[in-house]
Amino acid sequence: MVKSSSKTSSSYHHGNLRSTLVEQGLVLLEGSQQGELSLRELARHVGVSANAAYRHFANKEALLAALAAEGFRRLNAVQVQAAMATSDMDKGFRQSGRAYVRFAQDNPALFRLMFSRLTSGNPTDELSETSQTSFRTLQTAVSAVTGVPIDDRQTTVMAMAAWSVVHGLSHLALDGQLDHHDGKVDDLIDQVIGMLQTSIPLR
Repeated sequence: MVKSSSKTSSSYHHGNLRSTLVEQGLVLLEGSQQGELSLRELARHVGVSANAAYRHFANKEALLAALAAEGFRRLNAVQVQAAMATSDMDKGFRQSGRAYVRFAQDNPALFRLMFSRLTSGNPTDELSETSQTSFRTLQTAVSAVTGVPIDDRQTTVMAMAAWSVVHGLSHLALDGQLDHHDGKVDDLIDQVIGMLQTSIPLR
């Protein structure tokens, strides 16, 4: 979080205002009502003029698309980190799926924004690229645990099945549909992901 306008001004002169706006935008997004965010409000919060912010984002839609793209970068990063935390590929696959659901739980407004921007009918090149990279990571993981080549149609089908499960679990969790499981929600999620894995033919 930027604490002073002098810091922001210094960052701007070094060409980092865009990343500062994105970083602070993510903070404001999670604290806003229903994911609402104003570019002018963000500029005031960072400590720069609205014109300075508009040099990087033509409008609110451009800002939201940039936040969504950053969301996919972070989602991809936490999944890769979770998978690589163990040398056991099967366990890593499960941990990656759990990381997906946890990311949604930790970043509810961002998670919803990511997919609303992606399906808005006009995603930016940056957003399309980051979302495709995220799916490619899933395809790579499926290929690693099954031995099926990454570009094989079967790998894509299995990756879509895995994505459907963790994405559905994420929305169920965000919509409060798992709340009645009390403190056993994490165990339930892990068990569902484990069941998914049993349906994937391992190498």
